[in-house]
Amino acid sequence: MNTTNNFLIAAFLITVVHIPASTNAQQVQKAENGVYLLTNATLHTITHGTYVGHILLRDGKIADISKNSITEASAKVIDCTNKHIYPGMIDSGSKLGLVEIDAVSVTNDFSELGDFIPHMKALTAVNPNAVAIPVTRVNGVTTVFVKPEGSIFSGTGAMIDLFGYTPEQMSCGSERLVMRFPSTGRRGRFDRRSEDDIKKDAEKSLKNINEIWESALSYARIDSAAKAENQKWITNNPQMEALKPVVYGTQPLFIEVNAKADIESALQWISEKKIKAVLMGVAEGWRVADKIVKAKIPVITGPVLSTPRRDNDRFDAPYSNAGKMAKAGIKVALRTDGAENTRNLPFNAAFAATYGMGKDEALKAITIYPAEIFGIADKYGSLDKGKTANLFVATGDPFEMKTKIEKLFIRGWDIPLESRQTLLNDEFLNRTPGIK
Repeated sequence: MNTTNNFLIAAFLITVVHIPASTNAQQVQKAENGVYLLTNATLHTITHGTYVGHILLRDGKIADISKNSITEASAKVIDCTNKHIYPGMIDSGSKLGLVEIDAVSVTNDFSELGDFIPHMKALTAVNPNAVAIPVTRVNGVTTVFVKPEGSIFSGTGAMIDLFGYTPEQMSCGSERLVMRFPSTGRRGRFDRRSEDDIKKDAEKSLKNINEIWESALSYARIDSAAKAENQKWITNNPQMEALKPVVYGTQPLFIEVNAKADIESALQWISEKKIKAVLMGVAEGWRVADKIVKAKIPVITGPVLSTPRRDNDRFDAPYSNAGKMAKAGIKVALRTDGAENTRNLPFNAAFAATYGMGKDEALKAITIYPAEIFGIADKYGSLDKGKTANLFVATGDPFEMKTKIEKLFIRGWDIPLESRQTLLNDEFLNRTPGIK
């Protein structure tokens, strides 16, 4: 989303920062494509239980999965006895690929100027060569929703797989419009606005949203009328074009909202406008879980590894939030809401599992539930025949720190478990004498 010059500066800075200690030691393996037969593994299918079986990968898909033996003459057989296979984990909100170095502004490409920029696409700004991508993959995270943020209508996020040379190659085919609902609270410890000013700013933002929505409805009516009469309607309004899927109800609007009072206001606004929606953030969702359930709206919450929002909250309020909402009957997906720490998605889920969500529900919150929320459950989120071959082989429970990921497949490609950390580890464990 930034200019070409900024991108070149960012690339130069990254190159300087990451000059390898030894060219030979930093040689990165290539992913391999082929037909793979993974045998005798404990298969955690997510949707059809857990059992010992076999799984065949071909042409980027799960060609077969069964408790019974599978025969495929052309397959490379990988014995997974005493190993566990899970579907690739999905982070439902991240800036991975949009941020390289937090402290260097030209490497941050998740925010643009303007309050109404729904047509700005995060997918176009993704850096497939981001250093944090392989760091994330080695923990079993294969897919993330990269999202813009900053303004009221901050742009359109995209679900991507963490493998590919271009953003288009990485795309999962699911893009969703993101909106930040007006907040009636302070923006941080340095927010010195009076209570009256905070209230006025929130009212002004809501008025702005309502005006935008009315314009979107008018635009959609003109568009529908033109189509009904088979007339060509020449338009040059990318903002309103970006809103059309939400107005027509073919896609939900992803609304960022966190405080209890703001969640209640957002639910009322959604009801009044008759919008299909997904709530994001929802840090105080546990306080109004009954109202979210009544509205039948799914939520994306996180990071779970966070601190309480209020001084009088229990220390475990962010840990237990997801579990309380799930127990109330809400479909909950999890996110890290970061960049370099997207790798910690399984440990966010582990805390949610420990603090009330339960292991099975926490697994669903980073696999099948995100797939359903983003409309890609026919391809992602579980181990099923015909789905995209995103999965990993582990020595045990991926929520346990001691567990090792031994094999990783994205779209059927065998991805090397290398990252900057593993390469540096190898370099300095096996270092050669330095210059005297």
